[in-house]
Amino acid sequence: MPPAKKRTRSYDSTKIRTAVLAQFGNVRDAVHTLTPEQLARPTRLGDWTVHELAAHLALVLGTVHRYLGMPEPARHEVPLMDWPFATVTAAARVDEDTRALAETAGADLDDLFTRTFTGFEESLAAASDDRLVPSRFGAMTLGDFLVTRTVELTVHTDDLNDAVPGLDVPYDRQALAACARLLADALAVKAPGASTEVRIPPYAVVQCVEGPRHTRGTPPNVVEADPLTWIRLATGRTDWATAVDAAQVSASGERADLSGLLPIMG
Repeated sequence: MPPAKKRTRSYDSTKIRTAVLAQFGNVRDAVHTLTPEQLARPTRLGDWTVHELAAHLALVLGTVHRYLGMPEPARHEVPLMDWPFATVTAAARVDEDTRALAETAGADLDDLFTRTFTGFEESLAAASDDRLVPSRFGAMTLGDFLVTRTVELTVHTDDLNDAVPGLDVPYDRQALAACARLLADALAVKAPGASTEVRIPPYAVVQCVEGPRHTRGTPPNVVEADPLTWIRLATGRTDWATAVDAAQVSASGERADLSGLLPIMG
């Protein structure tokens, strides 16, 4: 696992909490409209159907309430910037938990989403961002764990939109921003350096990749992508060549090919 950077980006607690609630609300409203035929549609996530994807989105938020109901861990184990690289290790457990929740919920997803939303609000009201929670990968601060929820909710909202054409679940601006920033910072951790500038306007700019450092003017190696394209690249929803061929990414300079560094998380 790549080492965490000594300095990490700070996130506004109020904005993150509001963003998580807003994005989950967007998903809940969309899931309420889905027909049985749409819920049975395949997704780009292996053999998950839309029904299982919806259950997973509830699980993403429900873990906050569940973790806050457990005893607080004795020590902090997982910095925020370690999280993107650890997610692949939990894929089998996530799949098992998602299928179990989807089976338990059955056709009544409305009830699942309502209970999840209510539980989240109630448990979060008196919880400090510094409170440790026992995530799948080790103890994290609640503040950091909530930032990871913006990533999960944004990425899987995009999966839902891909699976159900015309659904068009909106993306909360703050959730989208936090997701893009965390994944951009993870790239800088994975490939430390300052020869290449990666721009995800209007949310993030990071420098990465070993090589000559520029000191003024336009850097010699520049990559630019819109937030959703960047998120899809960083999570393996699309590949570098496809995005470049579709003019969704602009890349200039001999160190601007990021294909060997992507995806960052699966």
